[in-house]
Amino acid sequence: MLPALVGGYLTAASPPPPLPSAPAAVPSPSARFPPRFRPASCRLVARRRAAGAREEAVSAAAEGDDEEGEEEGFPSWEGGNGEEEDYDHDPEIGDIMGDYFDDPKKAQSRMEERIRKKRHKIVQAKTGSPNPMKVVFNKFDFSNSYIWFEFYNALLPKDVTLISDALRSWHIVGRLGGCNSMNMQLSQLPLDCKRPSYDALEGANVTPTSFYNIGDLEIQDNLARVWHLWVDIGIHEPLLLDILLNALTTINSDHVGIKQLQFGGLEFENWNEDLKTEEAGYSVCKI
Repeated sequence: MLPALVGGYLTAASPPPPLPSAPAAVPSPSARFPPRFRPASCRLVARRRAAGAREEAVSAAAEGDDEEGEEEGFPSWEGGNGEEEDYDHDPEIGDIMGDYFDDPKKAQSRMEERIRKKRHKIVQAKTGSPNPMKVVFNKFDFSNSYIWFEFYNALLPKDVTLISDALRSWHIVGRLGGCNSMNMQLSQLPLDCKRPSYDALEGANVTPTSFYNIGDLEIQDNLARVWHLWVDIGIHEPLLLDILLNALTTINSDHVGIKQLQFGGLEFENWNEDLKTEEAGYSVCKI
């Protein structure tokens, strides 16, 4: 009877089979220990994780700024490999600047070497004339006269552009009254004046001078004149001519050799009034 009782007891006491369940999550070190009693290793891990999060945030912000700059039209620079068309169109410069922060002396040495090798391209030789430009006045009238040019050689297209741009700039400054010798307040100050002053009322009350009109540049071979029969300055103002002569003097010495410049006169050298075709070397440039 004892075996029966024991068998029945064991049968009754045996627990039901356990149900399948998900494995229990391992508690993190921060959950097992209060903040005050966390081991040093746990605190170190936490700090490293926080630092990593901050670095990711900074990187994301920097990428956002780069994208915003590109959207606003600012070029981005990724290196000096020459593939970024918006940088400087010069991969060598990009490569040199990329080394600047790592080794400034090396970058400076490379830049100096580049200048020595490419000096002939960076520093352009003068192409003008070593001889001074001859200036002649022939019955010149400020209100109605030609300005004649004689060059050493026939003008190239770039020479025509330079001369016409100089005349155009001269006309604009004169047309705006910028060549008024009656208002030379700063030029009349002593050379050692350290605090110059300008009297706006005096400047506004001087007699105005204006450059009224100018024609186009008419060219025949190595000769040229301001076309339309006149340079109408409108008032006797020698400062206008000084400014033009200063500009043409530099053009003669540095860019295009000007053999002679004549103010006034209806005839000049071999100028042919009947020559009006491009085949014969005649052209007109708008001023």
